[in-house]
Amino acid sequence: MAKINFGGVEETVVTREEYPLAKALEFLKNETIAVIGYGVQGPGQALNMRDNGFNVIVGQRQDSPSWERAKQDGFEEGISLFSIEEAAERGTIICNLLSDAGQIAVWPTLKEKLTPGKTLYFSHGFGITFKEQTNIVPPADVDVILVAPKGSGTSLRRLFLAGGGLNSSFAVFQDATGKAYEKAVAMGIGVGSGYLFETDFKKEVYSDLTGERGVLMGALAGIIEAQYQVLRQRGHSPSEAFNETVEELTQSLVPLVGENGMDWMFSNCSVTAQRGALDWKGRFREATLPVLNELYDSVASGKEAERTIQRGSTPGYRQELEAELKEVRESELWQTGAVVRQLRSKAEVAEEV
Repeated sequence: MAKINFGGVEETVVTREEYPLAKALEFLKNETIAVIGYGVQGPGQALNMRDNGFNVIVGQRQDSPSWERAKQDGFEEGISLFSIEEAAERGTIICNLLSDAGQIAVWPTLKEKLTPGKTLYFSHGFGITFKEQTNIVPPADVDVILVAPKGSGTSLRRLFLAGGGLNSSFAVFQDATGKAYEKAVAMGIGVGSGYLFETDFKKEVYSDLTGERGVLMGALAGIIEAQYQVLRQRGHSPSEAFNETVEELTQSLVPLVGENGMDWMFSNCSVTAQRGALDWKGRFREATLPVLNELYDSVASGKEAERTIQRGSTPGYRQELEAELKEVRESELWQTGAVVRQLRSKAEVAEEV
């Protein structure tokens, strides 16, 4: 395993150089990997493992859209595609990739299939960490591991097909066989990870829930809405407000920051932009620190998990969600965005021609 220095802190990282795919295949050669759920993470992980040569089957509710999607992806009914119950029965490594609400609903079924020596695999620490709300308590005689790709299943698959890999966290919650650690590493390599960073279930879910509600989605959406609103109220047109708030961020700055870092971005823009960014970033940091600390406390207390479970299990949640998304979609901000994306697509086509 590699020792890598991250900003002055040394961490142990697993790479495909130290733990190649051939080693993972050899270690898991006698395992039947049952991917339960074919929604967000399921397709990317199942297809990557199948393409890498692992023995993969899928468990999904029959006659659902996800069942049909699995069939379209080449999983064959009765051969590599089964009901959730049968796949869990056949699997020696049961990958619980259902939604958090789905995991709660199906847990009694999966628990029955967890005979001694099997492995229960997660890509999120939610169910285990918040067991008081989920009632997910694995038997003591099974391994419990986690591999959490740091991105969507779609990104995991796209990078895999391009010959790359998405970084993932991995963890062991319960080692009944003495082999749980290597199972987690081998599974991480199998699903198409680039680098594997060790963590634990609690830290994974705390950071994940904070990130989703913070910079990655909630804070990003909120600050975009705020800046767009200020520009519009000060007399700027919708297109100008959108371009200065979203288009330049997503199409120019964020990709460059990802490639080269924020310092590079600062050093490669005008003095006006440099001074503005450096002089104001502290103000934004100090303004948001109390909110982010409040958010982390809410995650750690279990309040966010409780809210997620309550809302996700509400019979009319899908309709409520669609109403919320419709409001976002039909706002002036994102209606403007739809037009800008169309213009961008036309420009890209014209450039190719």
